[in-house]
Amino acid sequence: MEKQPRLLASQLLLKNSLFEVSLNRVLLTWKEIATKKKRVSGGIHHPFKVAGPQSAAAALAWIASLCRVNWMAHNLASEFFFMSWLTFFITSHGKSNGGRFSNGSFSCQPGTSHGVSVSEILAVRELDVDSETKDDGRWQKMPQKSTEAYPYAFTVSYVERAWQHRWRCSDVTFHCLEGALCQQWVQTIREQLTALTSRPKHLLVYINPYGGKQQGERIYEQKVAPLFTLASISTHVIVTEHANHARDHLRTEAELKKYDGVVCVGGDGMFSEMVHGLVSRTQRDNGVDQNSPEEKLVPCTLRIGIIPAGSTDCICYATVGINDPVTSALHIIVGDAQPMDVCSVHHNNTFLRYSVSLLGYGFYGDVLADSERKRWMGPARYDFSGFKTFLTHHYYEGTVSFLPATDILGTPRDKTRCRAGCFICQHNGQLYSEDAPEICETDTDVSDSEYKGGWRVIRGKFLAINAASMSCACPRSPKGLSPAAHLADGTTDLILVRKCSRFNFLRHLLRHTSKYDQFDMNFVEVHRVRRFRFTPRYCQSDSELDLRENGKRLFSQICRDHPACSCSPAYSSWNCDGEILPHAAIEVGVHCQLIKLFARGIEEQPVFEDLPNPCVV
Repeated sequence: MEKQPRLLASQLLLKNSLFEVSLNRVLLTWKEIATKKKRVSGGIHHPFKVAGPQSAAAALAWIASLCRVNWMAHNLASEFFFMSWLTFFITSHGKSNGGRFSNGSFSCQPGTSHGVSVSEILAVRELDVDSETKDDGRWQKMPQKSTEAYPYAFTVSYVERAWQHRWRCSDVTFHCLEGALCQQWVQTIREQLTALTSRPKHLLVYINPYGGKQQGERIYEQKVAPLFTLASISTHVIVTEHANHARDHLRTEAELKKYDGVVCVGGDGMFSEMVHGLVSRTQRDNGVDQNSPEEKLVPCTLRIGIIPAGSTDCICYATVGINDPVTSALHIIVGDAQPMDVCSVHHNNTFLRYSVSLLGYGFYGDVLADSERKRWMGPARYDFSGFKTFLTHHYYEGTVSFLPATDILGTPRDKTRCRAGCFICQHNGQLYSEDAPEICETDTDVSDSEYKGGWRVIRGKFLAINAASMSCACPRSPKGLSPAAHLADGTTDLILVRKCSRFNFLRHLLRHTSKYDQFDMNFVEVHRVRRFRFTPRYCQSDSELDLRENGKRLFSQICRDHPACSCSPAYSSWNCDGEILPHAAIEVGVHCQLIKLFARGIEEQPVFEDLPNPCVV
């Protein structure tokens, strides 16, 4: 990597210790200048300070020896828990400096160089030193004489990585001898931030006040708006008043040329509204017919940000790794860009909806349909409807036709996960064919499984048919429906769960919450596909009737084909990102990297590499 020339370098005061501070186009670094009388505290602000030990192993023994006196009155189990936690804490903070304590920006070792990427500096501001001692009614530390000798100061706000993919806004304040030098530092850093053209300056923000726990407005005003103000981002805020308010506004009224991105404060449903509004507006402006399944859609130029304030927030889990409003806001500020695939859903050459996460027929469709009739129960309706649907154990007959994704990297059952800078998404995205594949006509007398014109055709009885365009991870399902699904590789993972016993189906569901492979069962199969179609067995004609009318008309036929004790309906409903589709027979195509999010994918956490099991000493 080519060494960057210095833009500015000075000796500045930080927490009563002198540091050599340097700035280039990539990094802001500072290193404590060695002195004869070394200060133990005040020179480096790390929440966990240790002066004596030089390695994680020595620190472990040293701290344990001090603390064990206070633990002698406790039993062995308590001491084991403490030692396990301490081992994990020290190891997770001691990788980057040869075992020394470090959190990525600061270290407990004197003389260690600390650095912050310029791309992750949020803002810089000149500080009024006198304001630090202003009496605001709170306890505060009195300034020391060394600070008084440096009467000018500036503060750099930057991104600091915390626990479990969380980002936080941290500050570091440098003191200068001269006011001109202080202003020079502030001006130089601001020039570097201005040169970052990927950062948004103007945002259109939609807030859903009713989603999740109805905390959208409070989350934005208390946690997000101050960060946008700090980063000098102007916003136009719209609080939605009804369902699809954001979608309709984006389609027609929004002056998109005035903004660098659009942001929603809400859950996955709110994000879906944004996607529909922005994608539909882009296709309309470019003269693209959305009703044609073979039409190649035009990618959206504006990035979409999502501040999580919903019930599940699986979009945030898949793109950031955590549903934390501050983390998502910081990704927006630094101008991250994560491409994402979008599935278009059609019925008889008529556009129905877009999907970015999950299309579910059978079990997940029945859960959603039943829960919609019990909205008075609040969030508890999902648990109730899920349990009820599991007990009914309905299966549905039909034909699934799909075009497998060939000549690509990765499979649905490999151990590769979609992470920041994912090579599979980059590679497969380049291979994505510009020409829409031809659709084969499905013969009514096809066998249970066969290939026709590159398409594979499977007929059977299914408890669930799911198409996952991302892992669909959430707190209740940390791995998600398809752990190896990728965000931007131009494919979706088609999961077919055939008819089986309740016990086996329960085993399959429980594996979503465990480390075991949920596809390693003889009644479950998964395929990575570019397109697929589903036709229910009782679809009478191309002009499909309303589902309820079909159910009444076909009731006698259903009862002849099913035992009287478990009479199943002819159709389930498709759950499309939390919305019910009006038709059971659908055709789905994947549009590679159609939208971009203010995200960078889930970052790897190297702190676990040296400690396979942090809880074992």
